[in-house]
Amino acid sequence: MRLFVGLDLPWELKQQLARLVGGLPGARWVPPDNYHLTLRFIGEVPPHRAEELDLALAALRGRGFTLSLAGVGTFAKAGKAVSLWVGAERNPSLDHLHGKIETALQRAGLPPEKRRFAPHITLARLENVPQERLVSYVQAHNLFRAAPLEVAHFTLFSSLLGKEASVYTPEVEYELG
Repeated sequence: MRLFVGLDLPWELKQQLARLVGGLPGARWVPPDNYHLTLRFIGEVPPHRAEELDLALAALRGRGFTLSLAGVGTFAKAGKAVSLWVGAERNPSLDHLHGKIETALQRAGLPPEKRRFAPHITLARLENVPQERLVSYVQAHNLFRAAPLEVAHFTLFSSLLGKEASVYTPEVEYELG
């Protein structure tokens, strides 16, 4: 199984984010059903390891919190933009939850995450998008804000890679108090 831990988004927010889609040749837009905020990518694990990770995550205790989404930006590799995202504003409660998840998964035997946590929702993968079009898109949408999101749980997702888009399936929801 290919797994990750994330925050699922309410359908209304997914629809609001979907209104940002379009106007970038070379962008492969993420389907709205796949919008989420990744807290920890796990990767391929055998079924018995998935059960161990589920037990580790189920033991976590945390409080719900409010999360705000604002602005758009890009991630780049070797100076070339590879993805377009909506940002999540930094939040001590989100950072605390992320840290607890990371610690629990390491205790369950996963190696530490190498990438710095940069909370976001991916809107598109970018390939050969003209730079001037990308700059214009980011400038036109950078003032995007969504209504604050009440986070009451986090989710263990499975991911099945597909030709057009991956299929993300919520496997387990873990409630926050």
